[in-house]
Amino acid sequence: MAQKQKAILKISAETDTFKEFQDSLARENYIKAEVAYLIDQGYLLAKSERGEGTDTLQVTFHQGRQYQWVALNQGGLPSDVLVKSGFDDRMFNGKEVSYGTILKLFERIIQASESKGFPFAEVGLDSLALEGNSLSAAINYEKGPFISFDTIKVTGSSKTDPVFLAKLLQISPGTPFSQRKIDESISRVRNLPYLRIIDEPSLSFQNSEATFYLPIDDRKINMLDGIIGFLPNELEQNKILVTGQFDLALYNVGGKGRNYTLNWQRLSQHSQNLEVNAVEPLVLGSNVDVMAQFSFLKQDTSFLNRDFRIDLGYRVSPALYLTFFNSRQAGGLLDVSRFQQAEVLPEAADFRFSNYGVHMDYNGLDDVFFPRRGYFASFEVGLGNKRLLENTALPERLYEGVEMESLQYFIKFNLEKHFYFQPNIGLWAGLRGGQVESGNLLLNDLYRVGGLRSIRGFNENFFYASRFAYLNVEPRFYFDSYSYFMIFADIGRLENAVGRVHTDWPRAGGAGINLDTGGGMFRFIYALGKSSTQPFAFNYSKIHFGYTGRF
Repeated sequence: MAQKQKAILKISAETDTFKEFQDSLARENYIKAEVAYLIDQGYLLAKSERGEGTDTLQVTFHQGRQYQWVALNQGGLPSDVLVKSGFDDRMFNGKEVSYGTILKLFERIIQASESKGFPFAEVGLDSLALEGNSLSAAINYEKGPFISFDTIKVTGSSKTDPVFLAKLLQISPGTPFSQRKIDESISRVRNLPYLRIIDEPSLSFQNSEATFYLPIDDRKINMLDGIIGFLPNELEQNKILVTGQFDLALYNVGGKGRNYTLNWQRLSQHSQNLEVNAVEPLVLGSNVDVMAQFSFLKQDTSFLNRDFRIDLGYRVSPALYLTFFNSRQAGGLLDVSRFQQAEVLPEAADFRFSNYGVHMDYNGLDDVFFPRRGYFASFEVGLGNKRLLENTALPERLYEGVEMESLQYFIKFNLEKHFYFQPNIGLWAGLRGGQVESGNLLLNDLYRVGGLRSIRGFNENFFYASRFAYLNVEPRFYFDSYSYFMIFADIGRLENAVGRVHTDWPRAGGAGINLDTGGGMFRFIYALGKSSTQPFAFNYSKIHFGYTGRF
């Protein structure tokens, strides 16, 4: 096979310069780029003069005269477009004539016009005057016809209410057309887990109105899920404890974006956990979503926690979602008879905690339902007053000298990154952490970590932590669109300001499979974990499997 002939360029100037290129096309692109650069620097008559040659081409670049602006007037540019485009004649007066700078200004003017209802605006230069190397001109602006939004037409099979979509995407009939809103609406729809864009959205203009055609289908993500776990029974030797979990999730109920979820877990022989969530979007025609959440945790015979929370959410941008919340938490002891002879207050106690805070989500995933690329980040902080309640079944002496009211705050964060290296090779990595601080911290104030959704290889909510951080790394081998084999490694650092084990470094590893069956998802995971309270042994291994039905 003959070797490809390289192309040589000889640049004639005060001293000749030679450049070598892979081929003549790359050489030609270089010459054009050099001339374009000179023009952008104000040498409007710059050109290249070529000599003879094929393999070695001789070229001379002639700059010519450099031109400068004397004045660039706004002409007939409207004041609102003027402000939004950022035009300032001081950016041009006395400066070199740059084609790139003018082009960027024109792009900003067109974008400002498109967001004000004038998508057919035209802009150019007028009244050009040249004296020596000084240039003056005025901006010639034609705004074109005013266009308003008509309606959104759903062209797919989705049963989503078009009126709800118009409110969600802020594209209401009669409002000025905005290309920015069109672009943002596509991103907003992509970030909705219950909708899928099946084709390119389109626009049509008629009678000074714009109709937005949105080709979307409903995704089958309503979930009915049950998981069974087989764990060593810590209360009865040589016996297996069967734990359970039930999940129900209903999305876009009635085609109006209402979401409802329910999660129940049996964590151990005497422990249960219940969480119920409801979302009502765009309340009373506003851009605010209202969310309500109730959670219930019974920790064996130690304590019972209840939490009721109200969130007000607002979509700052297609990717950023901001929430303000108020939460009222209550905790209470269950079996108090064992503390009759105690000399100090138990680690868990009765309390009431009312707090306010803010939560932020940033979604940069390519698919919010089943991502392959991108990242997700969330952050939450809350602050409030906690009040201890005196339990009448406990001796009064236990409360002597105890701080009954204190300021308490908490912080949580979550970072996830999805990598997609090849059609069948991917990687998911996640980092989560949190901290809770108070002048009188209790055991039933602490975070619960461990299990299938955090550090695998341990019982659900195995650890108590006042401060924690853990890293999940999961390489995946895809053999179908939503099916993959995976191995994983989890490592964390936990601090417990209440318990006897102040710092722990749990580690876990294992493998599993996620199998898409068309009507749902089958999952099987085998995990081994090690911590200061659990040895790395096969008789402590955890097996989780279950089937998630989607409809």
